[in-house]
Amino acid sequence: MNIHNLGAENSLLNQFISEIRSADIQKDAMRFRRNMERIGEIFAYEISKTLPYGTQKITTPLGEVKMDIIKQQPVLATILRAGLPLHQGLLNYFDKADNAFISAFRKHDLEGNFEIQVDYMTSPALRNRILIIVDPMLATGKSMILAYKELLNMGAPKHTHIISIITATTGIEYIQKHVPSTKCTLWVGAIDEELTAQSYIVPGLGDAGDLAYGAKLQE
Repeated sequence: MNIHNLGAENSLLNQFISEIRSADIQKDAMRFRRNMERIGEIFAYEISKTLPYGTQKITTPLGEVKMDIIKQQPVLATILRAGLPLHQGLLNYFDKADNAFISAFRKHDLEGNFEIQVDYMTSPALRNRILIIVDPMLATGKSMILAYKELLNMGAPKHTHIISIITATTGIEYIQKHVPSTKCTLWVGAIDEELTAQSYIVPGLGDAGDLAYGAKLQE
């Protein structure tokens, strides 16, 4: 599986990632969401370079010109709710894309252990489509794989791009074991080495969903 770590090179992306990590800056939920959206736009631009293109004749007010245009729009899939601002960033660029949404969450027991559950999924047909799945944090990788398997019920994609802003090495290893390496590409903004006992990424950034939309009631 190809892994593209966009944060490994100096670019404006790292400025946005530093701001969503900052405990001071992330107190501003609107700025946090906007930075997530801008990061999504950068990922969209980079992925656009890998898509198939075809030549079209474009008529201008003064003549005609041949332009290379994307042949097939991707399907953008998002794991709710944390992925929504990131999804919007991709949708700003792939503005003709179809969209899919998956509700996956950690169901905790009384001892603090948890399992990942998928409650809801809506998606267009995916057979021979290019699929882009986004989730801002990739900790264990289990939510992503469950979402991916649910989406396969809609048909086998031609190729799948997985986007995560901050990933743990554990999550990357899990993804590599459970997706077909020749038909999947992983795009990340930063790789962190550590997970807590509760499977949160360190240093990470905290709970992306809470930072974007407010704290949720814990069961």
